[in-house]
Amino acid sequence: MASRHVALIRGINVGRAKRVAMADLRGLAAELGYDEVRTLLNSGNLVFSAGRDKPSRIGQRIELAMAERLGVSARVTVLTAAAIGTVVRENALDKAASDPTRLVVVFCGDTARFKELEPLARQDWSPEAIMLGSLAAYLWCPAGILVSQLHEAVGRTLGDSTTTRNWATVARIHAALQLESVRTAKKAGRRPTKG
Repeated sequence: MASRHVALIRGINVGRAKRVAMADLRGLAAELGYDEVRTLLNSGNLVFSAGRDKPSRIGQRIELAMAERLGVSARVTVLTAAAIGTVVRENALDKAASDPTRLVVVFCGDTARFKELEPLARQDWSPEAIMLGSLAAYLWCPAGILVSQLHEAVGRTLGDSTTTRNWATVARIHAALQLESVRTAKKAGRRPTKG
């Protein structure tokens, strides 16, 4: 049975580097056999249905296909709709964050690496803040990420193994996954599951 996923592609369409048309990305996912493919925004958020492959395997397939067919090398982190639901539920910083575009969610294909951020989480970064969840790290960067010492420290610690999205984007992804799950369930004549 197919379930909903999101692929978060690192660093595409930022400035002039790594330009990828969203139509090409949707076409690539469809060629790989994924269904009900759509993109959100222009920053590499691909929502689709996939079979029983592990998210890490799906991410590897998309990475390889992007390199071979589009000539773009980029890290791809894939999460299920249920995993995105967990990310949303575990965010304890959303109440303190007055601007959702400055609340950054850090994703990593290897969630065990978030343990490396524990020393940072024990430090006082105020007015910035960090919180670790089971599937993501949350950074409140009230002055923006370009001047954030916390964001820089997380980048130094985890390197290019991560991709980030602001809270506004994560909320849009979550809403899209929920909507698509309801539509898919209705087509199949069953009750939707909550993510």
